[in-house]
Parts: sequence; C-alpha cells; structure tokens
Amino acid sequence: MIGKCQSDSAANTAPMYGLASKHPNQRTSTLAKLCAESPRARMKVVIFGLTLSSSWGNGHATLWRGLCKWLARQGHEVTFFERDVPYYATHRDLIDPESYQLQFYSEWDEVRIRAEQQVTNSDAAMVTSYCPDAQQASDLILNSSALKVYYDLDTAVTLEKLRSDGRVEYVPTYGLGDFDLVLSYVGGKALSELQRLLGARTVAPLYGSVDPELHQPVPKANRYESDLSYLGTYAADRQGPIEELLLKPAHRLPEKKFLVGGAQYPEDFPWNDNIWFVRHVPPRDHPEFYCSSRATLNVTRAAMASVGYCPSGRLFEAAACETPIVSDSWEGLSDFFEPGTELLTAESADDVVDALSRDPEELRCIGRAARERVLEAHTAEHRSRELVSLLEASA
Repeated sequence: MIGKCQSDSAANTAPMYGLASKHPNQRTSTLAKLCAESPRARMKVVIFGLTLSSSWGNGHATLWRGLCKWLARQGHEVTFFERDVPYYATHRDLIDPESYQLQFYSEWDEVRIRAEQQVTNSDAAMVTSYCPDAQQASDLILNSSALKVYYDLDTAVTLEKLRSDGRVEYVPTYGLGDFDLVLSYVGGKALSELQRLLGARTVAPLYGSVDPELHQPVPKANRYESDLSYLGTYAADRQGPIEELLLKPAHRLPEKKFLVGGAQYPEDFPWNDNIWFVRHVPPRDHPEFYCSSRATLNVTRAAMASVGYCPSGRLFEAAACETPIVSDSWEGLSDFFEPGTELLTAESADDVVDALSRDPEELRCIGRAARERVLEAHTAEHRSRELVSLLEASA
C-alpha cells in the first residue's frame, strides 16, 4: 500500500506555509547512525499526540495503542506525551500501558524540561494532528538531532480548514517543511496537497489498522443484537450519508433492528422506533458490538471521502471481527478491500436494503473474506513495521 501512494520526495519543492523556516535541518541524527550500522536497530521514539488514554469521541487512541504495542514488541522504546484534559480524564479506558510509556501533563511549562530530555535521547520524535501543544512540541523537536516526524491523522480535515481559514491550530506556524518525514492517515492526492500547501518535503501514507488480538470473532455474541449496526462518533458532515444509508433503510424495514453506537449525538437526532442507541462503546466491547449484528455500516466523513484513500479504523475493526461490511464508496477503497467480495458498497438506501436481504451464508462469506484480507495486510503489526521502514528510509 505504501508503494502505491507514496510521493516522490525528490520532486518536493513546495513553498513553505506561513512564516519562513527558522529551524536548521539537522541531518546527522542518532537514528541515521543506527540505521547505517543495522537496518533493524532498536530505536527510541517519542510522540506528542492528542490522546492515547481515552477512546471517547476520537479515533486516535485505538490506533496509537496498536502501533505502540507492536513497536514495543519489536524491541523499540516508545513514550507518548498526552495533555491531561477533563473530557478525556472522565472517559479514560487506559492509564498504565504494560510495554510503553504514557506521560500525562497539565501544562506545557510543567513538562517542558522532561520532554526536552526525552527528545534529546530519542532517535525519532513525532508530533501529531490535534496535539494541543503542537507548536511547542514542534519547536522542541525541530531544534533537536532526532529524526523529525509529523503525523497528520486528520489530513482531510487539515486541508479543508487550511483552504477555508488559511490556518490550522495544530500545524506549526512555519508549516511542515522542516520535518524529515510527514505521514498522512489518508493517501492519494492528499499527499501532494501536503507538499503544495504546507511545504512538506517527504510524505507517505500510514493508514489505519487493527490489533487482531483485541478484534476477532466473538462466538454467539448477542448483547448488541441488530440487523445493521453503525459505530462512530457523531459528525455533522456524516449526517447526510447516515440519513440515506441508515435512517431511510430503517424506515423502510420496520421489522428489522438498527443500532447506533457512539458519542456526542444531539438530542434532536431523528431516531426511529426500530433504531436503538448505545452511548460510547469502549474499545474492549467493539468485537461484541460488531459480532452481534448481521452486518455493519461504514460511513466516511465528507472531507475524507472527497480526497479518497481514507480507510477508517472502524473499517478494519469490523473486518477483523468477520462482520459483513456495507460501506460508502470513495476513491481507493478497492486498494484495501475488494467490493462485492470482501465488503458491499452502498450509495443509496436501496443498496442497503438489498444488502440486508441477501442470503445469510453469502454475508458470512463476505465477512470471512474481509477478515482474511485484514490479517494479510492491515494489522497494527503491519503498520508498525511500515512505520519503522519509513523512519529508517528517512534517516
């Protein structure tokens, strides 16, 4: 997948975004020396991100838990810095990981010296989108000898905000041109846009993934029993597709049960008598949620669907649980799953009604095929190894 979408860094001549560059690009990093000695050297990686401790209302935490876990299993040392904020603290479902370090802090000034020590001793240091202290963390990293990485887990939203507002709060004011490597959660044309609009020099996709040790078929699951489920945080730009692909089919199929799980749904959401709701399904319950339904719906946010190559983590989770998927369609989807064989696509309520009327054994075959595809190419172990390869190549 990386080879199919990765941009040619030699052609990267995009202008800087915002203010002129003020950080010298230090190429003699410790990681470069390590990689010269051993192509699979153990490394120390420091990450400044949104959250790892709470899966409430975001897709960052589950992804990072899988990546950090499998990086640690490869022998790498990982430290994740997370600002301790109330809305994640009250919905925290991970506090003390076993194989990597999670560092909480209240304010940047409180953690600055500790963060500087960690970055100074690291081989690679990374800032992510929606990091509440992205500017300060970027300043710190870009003045170090570590390999400098920016990972945008919200690329489509970033590009949309940039075009409409001219500024994105979690992107440093001087853009991305001083980072050795810029990673993107989505691929396709978004990669060249990161170069053109934000000055990124070397860009590559690092897609979502799933930890198959946590997400797998659950025999006789029925706690979240439904004919069609949907798991996702409420987003206004998903509401149109949700109405077409979930609400309309529910009205047309009153004898079937539909189930929505997620956070931040407004009180005026147009529920129906046969649509049930579960507020915030924690990651540990995702497998049972998926396996309790005959099929599950995947709907992509409008900004992501418009750029394509945007598989959500939920897509991989459902597939790993062997649950038949009905998904909206976007450019690049067939690079991850084969439509008609490994999942079903839907553009209208008719397509969803047709999917739910299919023979149960046919749906089960589609679910099994999707799980096989995930285990072959889309696990957290796959992505962690891709990340290490990208870091080594950049060093």
